[in-house]
Amino acid sequence: MAEARIKEIEEEMARTQKNKATAKHLGMLKARLAKLRAELLAPKTTGGDKGEGFDVAKTGHARIGFVGFPSVGKSTLLSNLAGVYSEVAAYEFTTLTTIPGVIQYKGAKIQLLDLPGIIEGANDGKGRGRQVIAVAKTCDLIFICLDVLKPLYHKKIIEKEVEGFGIRLNKQPPKIMYRKKAKGGINMTNTVPLTHLDLETVRTILGEYRINSADLTFKEDSTADDLIDVIEGNRAFIPAIYVMNKIDQISIEELDIVYKVPHCVPISAHHKWNFDDLLEKMWEYLALVRVYTKPKSQLPDYDEPVVLKQGRSTVEDFCNKIHRSMMKDFKHALVWGSSVKHNPQRVGKDHVLQDEDVVQIVKKI
Repeated sequence: MAEARIKEIEEEMARTQKNKATAKHLGMLKARLAKLRAELLAPKTTGGDKGEGFDVAKTGHARIGFVGFPSVGKSTLLSNLAGVYSEVAAYEFTTLTTIPGVIQYKGAKIQLLDLPGIIEGANDGKGRGRQVIAVAKTCDLIFICLDVLKPLYHKKIIEKEVEGFGIRLNKQPPKIMYRKKAKGGINMTNTVPLTHLDLETVRTILGEYRINSADLTFKEDSTADDLIDVIEGNRAFIPAIYVMNKIDQISIEELDIVYKVPHCVPISAHHKWNFDDLLEKMWEYLALVRVYTKPKSQLPDYDEPVVLKQGRSTVEDFCNKIHRSMMKDFKHALVWGSSVKHNPQRVGKDHVLQDEDVVQIVKKI
């Protein structure tokens, strides 16, 4: 039933011309579509088969999911990167469960997951797609593996599938402040001119969610999709790298063109070509911060860094990562590295640490 409604709405959206007169109608259709998709993806409450192999415990400092069509070389890439053997064959749909592997890179442990092949219509609940994307949502980075001989067609399908699940690739959360109220109507303010939305369209979209009173502040030129993402509130914003596999089958001229695609790394999983480039880009997109501990009057421990995320790398985050009770006795910290002007420098708990800083914690006596 929901699948049929989704198809109808998608067809109507394709038929409708995009202009100012139809913006309100399109906004309403987009909101309906988002609601139906959310309904479809909501876990069924009835008992039954839970789908083996889909609950993989999160280990290491970051998790990367390999997503792609069957037989594009995900399993070969994983086994060559992490030494994990995932069943490989030259026909479609070899991998049917999630296979975990772990690599050590620049002192950080990174978990790699080979997710089963996605097929068209996965975001409508077909195949194993729904469970695959549920695991993909928990990843810190997604490798979208594409066959270099048919990349754009596959890229478009995977992006559409993934977007339908509420995963936004290489995007930042919309800068929209949204607060639901009990009464008072819709109050809308914007700090920049809005070219895609007006009060009428915003009212229509909120009306689809039965929201009659809310405060909204737009800090960028947002679209109807951005507003729906904020209302739904369950979107995952994940960086992605397009891994173009099988470059041993194309010419140098074609390779130059592939290199110009944004967020893309061409490789050959079979011949292990260009893995260095892939790992370097992976590190850049994961945005991890390694911090080394230094006990008093001893050398820093460079073997086991404390790994934090950019944006969550204050001295307080560092202490909590080691042990929750450390902040009780915290007096100040001494820091050596690129985040300070003097080596060592005395800092408080809100100081933001950078990659490869060395920290010594001084406790209250």
